[in-house]
Formats: sequence, C-alpha cells, structure tokens
Amino acid sequence: MPLAPLTFSGHLRSVLTLGLPLIGGHLAQFAIGLTDTLMIGWYGVPELAALTLAHSFLFTLFLFGAGFGWAVMPMVATFAARGQEVMVRRATRMALWLSILYFVLVMPLAWFSAPMLRALGQSDEIAQMAQTYLRIAGWGMLPALGVMVLKNYLAGLEHTRIVLWITLAAAVANVIANYALIFGNWGAPELGIAGAAIASVLSHLTSLVFVILYAVRKLPEHQIFVRFWRPDVEMFSQVARLGIPIGVTTLAEVMLFAGSAVLMGALGVIPLAAHGIAIQVSTATFMIQMGLSNAATVRAGTALGHADAGHLAEGARAVLVLGMAAVSAAMLLFLSLPEPLIGLFLDPSEPDRAAIIETGRVLLIMAALFQAADGLQVIHIGLLRGLQDTRVPMLMAALAYWGIGMPAAWALGLPLGFGGVGVWAGLTLGLAVAAVLLAWRFWSRAVPGLARIRPGEPVPGLDAPFARD
Repeated sequence: MPLAPLTFSGHLRSVLTLGLPLIGGHLAQFAIGLTDTLMIGWYGVPELAALTLAHSFLFTLFLFGAGFGWAVMPMVATFAARGQEVMVRRATRMALWLSILYFVLVMPLAWFSAPMLRALGQSDEIAQMAQTYLRIAGWGMLPALGVMVLKNYLAGLEHTRIVLWITLAAAVANVIANYALIFGNWGAPELGIAGAAIASVLSHLTSLVFVILYAVRKLPEHQIFVRFWRPDVEMFSQVARLGIPIGVTTLAEVMLFAGSAVLMGALGVIPLAAHGIAIQVSTATFMIQMGLSNAATVRAGTALGHADAGHLAEGARAVLVLGMAAVSAAMLLFLSLPEPLIGLFLDPSEPDRAAIIETGRVLLIMAALFQAADGLQVIHIGLLRGLQDTRVPMLMAALAYWGIGMPAAWALGLPLGFGGVGVWAGLTLGLAVAAVLLAWRFWSRAVPGLARIRPGEPVPGLDAPFARD
C-alpha cells in the first residue's frame, strides 16, 4: 500500500535523518585514507610512494567487489517495505557469499602484485615495497567486503547512526595502530609500511566485529548467520546481477579520475601536485553527495516496495534540493578560500608552494563547476539503484565517462593546449552528460513507470520493468 503522505519539509527531514549519519560515515572513511597518507608521509618518501601505489591497486580491487554490498541496500529497503523478512536475510547472506568468493579470486593479484607493478613502469624498490603492503593489507579486504555488505544491510533498514559509529570506531583504531606500528611507539616494533598494512587489517576487523554484534543483537529476527552455509542459487544470481553493474559503474568513475591524474602528470610535476590537492579537497565535499545518494537509494527502495510513485518523486526532489544546497556551499568555499585550502597540504618551506597554489586556485574554480555535475549524477545513480535499475545506468555512465569525459579531457588538456583547466573541463563535461542521461532515465522512465505498478504486485525484477527501454 502507498506510504503515508509527507509534506516537502517532511521529506527533507526524513532525508536528513537518514542521510546525515551516512555522510558522517563517508567522511570518517575518507579520514582513514587521509591519515594513512599523512602518517606514512611523516615516516618516509619512498614508503609514501609505495603506499599511494598500493592503495590505488587495492582500492581498485575492492571497489568492484563492493558492488555486491551496494546491491544489498536497495534490495533490503524494498523487501523490508513489503514485510519480507526472509528475503532480507536471503539477499544479505548471498551478498556475503559473493564477497567471500570474490576475495578468494582476487587475493592472488595482491599477493603477486610486484611483477604487475614493475610492468607498469614502477621501480623494483617501490614495487617490492608495495607488494609487502599488499600481502598484508590484502587480507583486510575480506572483512572490509563483509563490512560493506552488513553496513548496507543496516542502512537499507534505516539503521544509519550505527553505521556512523562503527566507521568512527574503525578510524580511531586505525590511527592508534598506525601510530604504534609504523613508528614503533608504546613498545611496539617499528614496522614502517608493513605496520600501516597491519593497522589497516585491524581497522577492518574492528568494523566487522562491531557490525556483526549489532546485527545479531539488535536484529535477531533476520538470523543472518543461522545456517549460513546453505546455498541459495536464485538469490545468489539476483544479487550478482544487481551488484556487478554497480561495481563496474563505480570502477569506471574511479578509473576516470585515475586517467585524469595520468593526463595531469604529462603536464608536469606542479600541475600534478595541484591536481592531487584539488581532488582531495573536492573529494571531501563529495562525501556529502555520496551520503545523500545512499539516502536516496533507501528512500527509492522503500517507495518501490510500496509502489508509491508520488513518494518517490517528492523524496527525489528533496534529496536534489539538499544536494544542490551542499554544492552551493562547496562552490562558495572553493571560490572564496582557494589559497588557504590548498596551503593546508603544503609545507611552508616548499620551494614550489606559490606555483602549486596558483595552479590549484584555478583548478578549484573548475572544481566548483565540477561539484554540481558530480552531485547531480551521483544522486540520480542512487535513485535508480533504489529501483534496482543498474545495467542501463552502467552503460550510460560508461559512455559519459569514457566516451565523452576522458577524450574531452585529453583533447582540451593536451592537443588544444588548455592544460589542467582543459583536463578538468573534460571531466566536468563527462559528469554533466552522465547527470543528464541518468536524470532523463529517472524522471521520464522510472517515475511514470512506478505509477503503473499496483500495490501488492511482486517486487520488479532487476532493471525494473518500468525502467526498461
């Protein structure tokens, strides 16, 4: 049956109640990576280079597997809206199965990473050091993928505050373990980059213990781990068909930014350094859009479960208003305080500080435009995920990112001579095209289509029928 009607301000409050803890969780996760980089940077430059390389390698592997965890959120929200508790358990359990299987398949890549890294042009020292990190930190991918599934299970049930607290606990554990094991403090051995890897594993294990305890104690009705060994081929296939396109979409966007770093590197050390700082600053504000996108997924999944098109549309408008308000604040920050923001990442005695700040100032102006396109596209991705519509959005995003965004970034940045501004203009164009395509699919296909589904009908299949072309 349709949900109880809400005023627009009611939708805003619901999104904020759901989304603020998710935003905090994303910011805490971002802080974990930032503290790793800062603390290893204090330890040594070669170790920092190896860590940066290893993080990129491991993060790429993790992101694809995380698609199974992301798939849980809309499925759980829809099943819970329909009172299908058994389906909640089945979806969550099979996402954990898929995550375990994925880990088994990709862990050898982390274990034997040095030859691949050398083939990509890295020195023997850096490649070997990165492999040392990956052989330890790679084991943390298993609990990390499990945490991704269970956090999205909780978020789908609107238990978002605990997601924030668990991520904060992991961030604290990571800092403490890094301080002890990287530098040899408090009587611990000085392990350098290997210490950072152990700290990463401990952080993920901390998260996994807390999230399992919460799920078992607070939500015993789902019995997630009772007879966990029993296979469920139908649900296994359903989660895989939803999760793989999510993983591919996420990976395509991340690789777009990795490709942009390569282009900036071709322009020189100073443009690359300025680019790295501008990306860090814009990523921090993008975490707000990510949290709102997650809230959009849950609210859309709930609307789907109740076959309530009006609730879907009004909730989507509320998320977009909040998203664009956050974009406006970020734009104001980037345009009014570029030098202080960039200066935070630079040593006052750095000889190239002035040149990096000047280049970064221009890039932050571009980042202000970039934020609007990125926010619109990620929120619409979240809305479509909530409707279990992932395959066509995957194709739309891949076309926008790699058919338009990357070629434009290359052409504007290098042959046409616009430099870093051209690279960022190309990225913005790609994200803007993605935003337009995804918004068209949601507003012209999905919302009208949901109105044609009668309450009580079976949950639509993947790439929900009302969204198919």
